[in-house]
Amino acid sequence: MSTSSLQDVAWHSLPAEEAAARLAASFEQGLDDAEVSCRRSQHGENRLTPAPSRGPLLRFALQFVQPLVLVLVLAGLVTAVLGEWVDAAVIFGVTLVNAIIGFIQEGRAESALAALARSVISEVTVLRGGGKQRLSSTELVPGDVVLLAAGDKVPADLRLFRSRDLQAIEAALTGESTAVAKSGDTLPENTLLGERCNMAYAGTVMISGQGAGVVVATGDHTETGRISRLIAEAPDLTTPLTRRMAVFSNWLLLAIGLLAALTFAVGIWRGESAFAMFMAAVALAVGAIPEGLPAAMTITLAIGVSRMARRRAIIRKLPAVETLGSTTVICSDKTGTLTENQMTVREIHAGGVRTVVSGSGYSPNGKVGDGGDVTGALRECLVAGALCNDAGLSRSNRHWEIVGDPTEGALLVVARKAGLDERTLQKLFPRLDEIPFDSARQYMATLHDIDGARVAYFKGALEQLLSRSLSMLDGNGRSVALRREEIESAAATMAAAGLRVLAVARLAAGAAVSLSASSAEAGLEFVGLVGMVDPPRPKAIAAVRTCHAAGITVKMITGDHAATALSIARQMGIARAGETAIGGRELAALDDAALCEVVRRVNVFARVEPAQKLRLVRALQANGEVVAMTGDGVNDAPALKQADIGIAMGLGGTEVAKDAAEMVLTDDDFAAIEAAVEEGRGVYDNLVKFITWTLPTNFGEGLVIVAAILAGATLPITPLQILWINMTTAVFLGLMLAFEPIEHAVMRRPPRPPGTPILDAALVWRIVLVSLLLLAGSFGLFLRELAQGHSLAEARTVAVNVFVVVEGMYLFNCRSLKVSALRLRLFSNPAIWYGILVMALLQAALTYLPLMNRLFATAPIGGREWLEIGAVGVLAYLVVGVEKQLRARR
Repeated sequence: MSTSSLQDVAWHSLPAEEAAARLAASFEQGLDDAEVSCRRSQHGENRLTPAPSRGPLLRFALQFVQPLVLVLVLAGLVTAVLGEWVDAAVIFGVTLVNAIIGFIQEGRAESALAALARSVISEVTVLRGGGKQRLSSTELVPGDVVLLAAGDKVPADLRLFRSRDLQAIEAALTGESTAVAKSGDTLPENTLLGERCNMAYAGTVMISGQGAGVVVATGDHTETGRISRLIAEAPDLTTPLTRRMAVFSNWLLLAIGLLAALTFAVGIWRGESAFAMFMAAVALAVGAIPEGLPAAMTITLAIGVSRMARRRAIIRKLPAVETLGSTTVICSDKTGTLTENQMTVREIHAGGVRTVVSGSGYSPNGKVGDGGDVTGALRECLVAGALCNDAGLSRSNRHWEIVGDPTEGALLVVARKAGLDERTLQKLFPRLDEIPFDSARQYMATLHDIDGARVAYFKGALEQLLSRSLSMLDGNGRSVALRREEIESAAATMAAAGLRVLAVARLAAGAAVSLSASSAEAGLEFVGLVGMVDPPRPKAIAAVRTCHAAGITVKMITGDHAATALSIARQMGIARAGETAIGGRELAALDDAALCEVVRRVNVFARVEPAQKLRLVRALQANGEVVAMTGDGVNDAPALKQADIGIAMGLGGTEVAKDAAEMVLTDDDFAAIEAAVEEGRGVYDNLVKFITWTLPTNFGEGLVIVAAILAGATLPITPLQILWINMTTAVFLGLMLAFEPIEHAVMRRPPRPPGTPILDAALVWRIVLVSLLLLAGSFGLFLRELAQGHSLAEARTVAVNVFVVVEGMYLFNCRSLKVSALRLRLFSNPAIWYGILVMALLQAALTYLPLMNRLFATAPIGGREWLEIGAVGVLAYLVVGVEKQLRARR
């Protein structure tokens, strides 16, 4: 069959035998190698088609498509046409270095993602040629017979034909967190995706039982692939940083263009030659353009990426680093992100006595009650939970793991805490028969030989077991009359505390050798209630508190029950006392305007469907919020793509979710988001520090040229000297700010409003102030040197060194834009001292080496000149320091 014809079949509505016939498949033999080869050539490999990536040449070319870089390229071309080959070579060298840095960083990000994708390719057991084979999931073709067992990740869309106690977690596709029981029964054609119990879909996970199915769709033609195509069609959103930088670049280019045109016009008006004025205009443009800014942005963001990786967050796209710093709302899933994703028994109500259990997660470290011997109804409750159980508990590399259903795993853990090992119990009291869990019955039962007597243990929903019970065990383990109201009251108290309540009962089975549903119709003896919860991550609680202090709202969006979600949200500080949760049904009844109002005041959304997550993100963005959204399933991917920054789970996340996200958490922990936000704010701070540091140099150089033309004087600095100043200081001084540690108060201030410019009025004034100091210092000493009879080369050398020394002193004032440099630890950023040392050596070479003198038209200067240059630098440092102090007091 062709791929298109396979897609048109409603496989769940066909009997399994007819489905196999249509696929020319055999349940007993599978496909042979020749048929597999033929079908693979027709259908391709079983993998999602990756989003088209830009080739290396295009990626490199796009590094030049930035306004500031384009102006530099144009200046270089004009300079080359005019025969100024050295100047042109330096300009092109600058732009090439910027492009190479950006190209390398993007290549590293793509390589890291490719490695991440390779690491998640799974293996699968397939029936081929009558024998079992273990092979890569990418080798599957339609018609293959796949064997499934607990713990397997479904490799393709399957029509099940055999199922024994088979249960799947389909949250990755449907958003439903509870397990779904599977069977091979034929279903009506209009059955919804989440209710197709005879299908197993790619990316979902089997948690119990065994089964087999025939492959009906692979790769892009699976349900997962269909959603992936929808995501690929969604547009990429710009980030706050790219929007701000676009506005900043446009204003900067406009100012430079007007200033250059004015300079050219004034020079012509004064009678200067057009060639000389054009070169002066080029010098002004080259001087005013911050050539190091693209490289500084890339390197600062790259440093943020590496810092975040150490804090367990992988960034896929560089601008996403800064987007985190702009985030105003974090929408987080509950299970596994805010919580441990490890069900933990918190208390047991047995024999009329409430017993508290300590410890967390799957580690059996903890105590049941006071840690003493357990007896009576409490012991019987623990034994029943361990025996009526299909999960397994094991330890690997000092890490405890559960194989099977998390709820059953929690029962094994609490039994171990009381000294009851399930493996020993299973040997002492072997299982004779069982009634598997069924969503209709809502309980599971197992039959055991207990010291020669037959006993059946039941666990399941309270309403199912309590209604079938006639008696109960008391604290000493004796059978007494059923106290229904007491049990119901205890269950209600547990549920109000956010615990999931599980009931346990038993039945004296006489000489029975098998179990049937009818045997449990009545006559059960109630044993106890087990209350469990997926506990909040301790680090996540602290992270939420930090986010609130930083002015960031945290909202929980989950598919879980409202009561459970609200309880966890209150424990974490996401919801305060008195706040309520909004459910999926209430959300569906709201129009867009009403939803925008609801998301302002509600922080917990429960029983949310996939499409509603997308609506919530859009509503928040309509309110002007910068939204970070977490998710792990295929159903989360559209919302991840829509959010300003999508955050996927690295451990439990699907590939579709990771592809749609800008950031991947390697440990699925909310605390890593808070750490990434902190890093993002630090990255933005360091970018603003660099811009605040570099622009006075550019504007100062422009002012010096304009002043010289207006005064009819010789240019104090040449275009080549300007490029030397800009690039050497940007690399060895300005870029050192990228290594500046995060300031302590960064998470105690509100997020930046999305519409604010990069530079506020205070920083613009500081830039103007330092630009004027550079103008006065360099032009003043230049004219002084000429007046004292020194050569033009010596005067220009003094002017060049004034720029470098003032920039070096100003660098210390830019380590913090608000706090005095004297209050910062002197050596907290060693990179600054290394940069100053290298810069001093370079300036000595520029001043005294004959080769550099010839290339850059410089000349050696004496000690008196250095003292004057140093005095200008110290004066600039003091003036800026006083300005910061005065502004801080106001």
